[in-house]
Amino acid sequence: MEPFRRLEAIACPLPLASVDTDQIIPARFMKTPRSEGYGRFLLHDLRHDAEGRPTGALSLDDPTRAGARILVARRNFGAGSSREAAVYALVDYGIRCVIAPSFGDIFAANAANNGLLPAAVAEEDAERLLLALESGLAGLVVDLEAERIEGAGEAIAFSVDPVVRTKLLNGWDDLDLTLSRADAIAAFTAADAERRPWARPRG
Repeated sequence: MEPFRRLEAIACPLPLASVDTDQIIPARFMKTPRSEGYGRFLLHDLRHDAEGRPTGALSLDDPTRAGARILVARRNFGAGSSREAAVYALVDYGIRCVIAPSFGDIFAANAANNGLLPAAVAEEDAERLLLALESGLAGLVVDLEAERIEGAGEAIAFSVDPVVRTKLLNGWDDLDLTLSRADAIAAFTAADAERRPWARPRG
């Protein structure tokens, strides 16, 4: 994965709470092969009417927000089922960071494994960012190393799980994280073999 350190990009406000994974990508679209991309299905039913016509209801469809890589929402983003396709839809659309007061636990884990930063901020800071974006602010700067968001006046601190932070800063998935400890694992294995030779399988 591409390491995530500092992202300066167009941001979109999504002033909704408890946006669940079925809203992020409705289940009927998950029959599509991932190789074809899920970005076009992102928040489909919130952006289209019953006949599939775009409504322009969300800022994602505002031409001035084209190329957005940051999404700002309210609490409990990514709640609901564990479908990793919700993260695929965001990443395939181009989103690399979602800012919200809280996230669904499984969604946050899936996000980290796909290079998407779930940046948790205080509720009042989320509202401040939403207001600034809805009032015309175009973009934000997300600095993962400093755990800080810039662009809406005073810098806003965000939190992220330390393991997630390490993975994103290095562009690692879970396997890469394990391999980063290869020397310690090898040393433990050798020491354990001396302590408990009877525990090693024969042959």
